Amino acid sequence: MRPLFVLVHSPSVGPSTWRPVAERLAEAGYDARVPSLLDVGTGPPPYWPAVVAAVREDLTAVPADRPLVLVAHSNAGLFLPLIRAGLDGTDGGDGRPRRQVVGSVFVDAALPARDGATPVAPPELLEFLRGKSVDGLLPRWTDWWDEADIAPMFADATTRRTVVDEQPRLPLAYYRQTIPVPAGWDDHPCSYLLFGPPYEAEAAEARDRGWRVAHLPGEHLHQIVDPEATARNLIELAG
Repeated sequence: MRPLFVLVHSPSVGPSTWRPVAERLAEAGYDARVPSLLDVGTGPPPYWPAVVAAVREDLTAVPADRPLVLVAHSNAGLFLPLIRAGLDGTDGGDGRPRRQVVGSVFVDAALPARDGATPVAPPELLEFLRGKSVDGLLPRWTDWWDEADIAPMFADATTRRTVVDEQPRLPLAYYRQTIPVPAGWDDHPCSYLLFGPPYEAEAAEARDRGWRVAHLPGEHLHQIVDPEATARNLIELAG
C-alpha cells in the first residue's frame, strides 16, 4: 500500500502553499492531504495542541491502517514530533486509532531540538517581531519583509495573491511559545529537503542526525514555484 502524504503548512502562511504539490503527487499516483492550520492562532496559548488536533481531525476519514508520511514546511517542522505522537495515540489515549507513520520529511524547515523543548522563535527573531506587533497581533508574514525579499518567492501574480490573501495574522504569543519534543518520536525514517541558504544549518544538522538530505535549489516557498520537482523529491525521500 502506498503511503498517504500529509502536507503540513507553516501556521504563518496557509494550505495553498502545499496544494500544487498535492496535485502533482496525485498525478504520480499518491494520495495527499493538506490540513488547514489557519485557525491555530485564534485560541489561547499554548498553540501547539491546536496544530496536533487540526492534523488529526483532517485524517479522521483515512483508514487507520493507511501508512502516512508527514511532511512539514518552515516552522511547522517544530510541531512534527507532537503531530507524530498525537497520531500514534501517545498523547492521552482518547480512543482514536493508532496511526502508522512510516516517514517524516522536513522541507526547508526548522528542526525540533533533539530532546526537551524548542522555542518557536530565537531571541533575535522575537525581538524583530516585537517591533511589528500592534496590540499583540502581528502583520501577515509576507508583510514582515521588503519587496525585494518577497517577490522572488512567487512565480506569478495569481499565486502570490492567493498565498498572501490567505495568510493569518498571528499573535506575538505564538512565537513566544515553546514546543515540547516527545522522546522517541523519530523512531522512523526522517529526511530533509533543502531549498535555500537560510536553512543550510538545519540541513547540516539533519545530516548529523543521520537523516537523508536532498537539495532542490530555490526560495523558501519553492514548492509553489516547482511543485513537480518538489513532489518528486518527496517521493524519493519517502521511499
